[in-house]
This record gives sequence, C-alpha cells and structure tokens, in this order.
Amino acid sequence: MPTPHPDTAHYFWRDASLPFIEARSIVDGRKVRYARHSHETFSIGVIRSGRTDYFNQSKRQCAGAGSVVVMNPGDVHGCNPIAGEPWSYRMLYVDHAWLGRLQQGWGFSANRDFHPFAATMSTAPALYADFNRFFDVLTDELADPLLRQSAAVVFFEQVQSSFDPATRTERDANHKLARAAEYISDNCGAALKLDDICAAANLSPSYLIRAFRKHYGMTPHTYLLNRRVQRARGLLQRGGTIADVALATGFADQAHFQRIFKHFLAATPGQYRR
Repeated sequence: MPTPHPDTAHYFWRDASLPFIEARSIVDGRKVRYARHSHETFSIGVIRSGRTDYFNQSKRQCAGAGSVVVMNPGDVHGCNPIAGEPWSYRMLYVDHAWLGRLQQGWGFSANRDFHPFAATMSTAPALYADFNRFFDVLTDELADPLLRQSAAVVFFEQVQSSFDPATRTERDANHKLARAAEYISDNCGAALKLDDICAAANLSPSYLIRAFRKHYGMTPHTYLLNRRVQRARGLLQRGGTIADVALATGFADQAHFQRIFKHFLAATPGQYRR
C-alpha cells in the first residue's frame, strides 16, 4: 500500500489489474478543503470519523461517521470538514462504463452505459461495513487480481440493491445545456470563449450562464477548470510530468496548474502522481 503523505496522511491506490477503480484514503482531513467539483467517474465513499458538510445534487447535509456518500458522474458536489473537526474518509472512483455493463447484466436497459442513482447518502450499517471490507481487499498487496475483481462485482451488486437508479428525466431533457457541457469537455485544453460555447449549444450568453450554474452548480468557467483537472488526473496516472500535463491541459503555467489542481482535488499534482 502506498505510504501516506505526512501533511494529511492520504494516499491514492491504483492497480493495472483493476483499471476501472481508483481508491483514495484520508486519515486526517482537517486541512483538506474541496471546491465544488464533479468527476467523470461514479464515486462512492465512507466517513470513518468526524463530520463533514456534504453538498450534492443541490442538497446540503451533515455526513458523520458511518455515512456512505454517493456521487454520479457529472454531479457537482463538495465535502469539507466542519469547523476544523478531525475527520477521515475513504473514496472509490469507478469507471461508469464498467459499472454500466454490470447494471445491464443485472437487467437494466442496455441503451445507456450507466444508470445514475437518485440517493446521495446512506447511513445503513451493512453498506458501510461492506464498503470497508471491499476497500481492505482492494488495497491489500497480497490479494490476487481474481479475488479483487470478484470482490468488486459482489460489492457493487450490493450497492445497486441499496440505491435504486433514478430516471433523471429533467437532466436528460435539457439537451442544450448538455451540449454546452460536452463542448467545454471536448475543448477543455483550448482557450475557450463564451461565444464559442453559446454557438455550440445554440443559447444566448445570459441564459447559458444563468441556466448552466443552476443546472450544474458551477459557472461555465469553473466547469472548464474542473474538466482540465479531471483530464490532468488521467495524464498524471499515465506518467506525464507535471510541466507537460500543465501545458497539455491548457493552464498558463505550472504554478497555476498546481494551484487549481489542489483547489479541486485537495492534493497537489505531485502527491497525486506518487
């Protein structure tokens, strides 16, 4: 298992035998602060100790020890300690296409690669215990790939039975805002202009800014920065240098990249790359 960083005692875990899952653990998160952000992945985690101010799907909740939190791909969320209280947590970032294939095997429609969940949090003790058992197997250096892969399928079937996917008809129906978000994602390494995004989505600037923020919980500019950081994660995973990744993802310089990366992920690019 990777050595925790001395400042926040956190580590990231990745293994080539399970390329669809990334794990993260924070032992002492008092100094960890996240800006509101989103992931390409499906994310699920547990609060091990302390309390956190948890925002997701426009809802704010207090999540305490024993809570299981869930974030769909694209859901804007934030999770920060309350008044400097000690807290620790574990997270899993899961490729939504892999999870979508499992959902299809469980009888869900095959015309979507992932069926999102309506729930954002659970306090069920059984689910909390199942998460920690799976996390321990996943990060056990002595566990063979077959054991980890089998445990992943079993655990996420338990997650599926705990949270029923939502139809999310309102989000799916708003095609123009979705096109705007897609255009930002596809061109996040470029110096985008508001007019370019509006033209791609066939929306006026005033409507785009107002509706985008209401729908996604962040402005188009913040969404752009978040997409750059998420793309940078993939490049760092594949061994890219910090300087090269900063350039490839559209940041003005390495210092700007470091500051924005930490703002969204509460870890520096160097900590994440290790």
